[in-house]
Amino acid sequence: MLYKLEVENFFSVRDRQVLDLSIDAKVPDLENRFAPIFEGSATRAPKVVVLYGANASGKTTVLRALQFIATIMRDSVQRLAPGFSSCERFNDAESANRPMRLAIELGGVMNLTPEILKQARDGGTVEQGIYRYEIQLEVKDGIATRFLNEALHQKPNAQGKWQRVFDRDADGKVRGSKSFSLSGFQHLVKTLAVHHSVLSSFAKFQHPTAQLFVEIARKAIFSIEPVAHASVDKFVIDFLKDQPTILTRLNEEMSRIDVGVEGMRFQDGKDGPFLMFKHSGLDVEMPWMLESHGTRAFIKIFPFLVMAFDQGGVVAIDEMDAAIHPLVLPELLRWFYDHETRNKLNAQLWLSCHSASLLDDLMKEEIVICEKDRQGRSNFFSLMDVRIRRDDNHYRKYLSGAYGGVPLLG
Repeated sequence: MLYKLEVENFFSVRDRQVLDLSIDAKVPDLENRFAPIFEGSATRAPKVVVLYGANASGKTTVLRALQFIATIMRDSVQRLAPGFSSCERFNDAESANRPMRLAIELGGVMNLTPEILKQARDGGTVEQGIYRYEIQLEVKDGIATRFLNEALHQKPNAQGKWQRVFDRDADGKVRGSKSFSLSGFQHLVKTLAVHHSVLSSFAKFQHPTAQLFVEIARKAIFSIEPVAHASVDKFVIDFLKDQPTILTRLNEEMSRIDVGVEGMRFQDGKDGPFLMFKHSGLDVEMPWMLESHGTRAFIKIFPFLVMAFDQGGVVAIDEMDAAIHPLVLPELLRWFYDHETRNKLNAQLWLSCHSASLLDDLMKEEIVICEKDRQGRSNFFSLMDVRIRRDDNHYRKYLSGAYGGVPLLG
């Protein structure tokens, strides 16, 4: 379970920001909203993290930071051009030559190797704990150019000092460990590109432990493009076409949440298969482009949720409330609380949101506030960092400005 994010000099975040979502064992959880950060841990993290704030306050920047870290871990070796894509430094003179830093902390199996993982999957007892993955990129004249540092550390049972899994310095020197052996991979150390991560590079050449961590990174999925974007339409249509069982599950959910659609199916056309919708009370089926914006928005979100439930990990959706009815949105969040039938693997949902009414359905541990000052600098914090009563009316307090993160009008 992901419980900490650190960001510095990344898009609208200038100064180091730390979002710590770890929840003390004393906090009650009557609705199964939290999950242990690793198996057996008394410390937990929320299964749902909702980002609130005014327009351009930094909500999307938080999600982009998560996406950038996951992409660096798993895909940077695929990039042939020098430098890094999908990242920008903060737009002031000082930050044009100041390092970009990002880090995450999450729980998992310690000393991870294929043998240890098999033992865990077979029901054996394995050591658990927390990991910290951090990167530092050199920024020259406003452009991120190379790794200054990349490191993965572990802390068994979340106690004691951090232990090195591997690290890499500005000169490209890589140090491994017992669980991340460099034996047989020294040629990769000598040829490691300055803009390729150790994890993605070693995984490409079948380093067993690197492959396992890259697979973990692949379980982080993102929907940050606007829901109206044509690429999102194509993704969901292609996905459903290739996944008939997912289409069946979607039909069941659409009839249950009452969007007026009895079912949907693919029909062959001269340009290939296309979606048709059967509505209650209507004799003629409707094509995709004539379907309501709200129904299409729900369908576009659904594959991301299903993938998260089926594989675990993290799913991040920007503006998830766009075109989704305010009664349907909390129902989708409740799916993540359902450990018995839906979210058996404790997948975690991160979303940005403007729907203030949803605050009535959230605990303070699930709420993150994003703000931007008059110098354009974003900061973000959990409501756990604010002295508030557990029975506070989050909806009223947020709209009154007591939490921050609301537009200043006038």
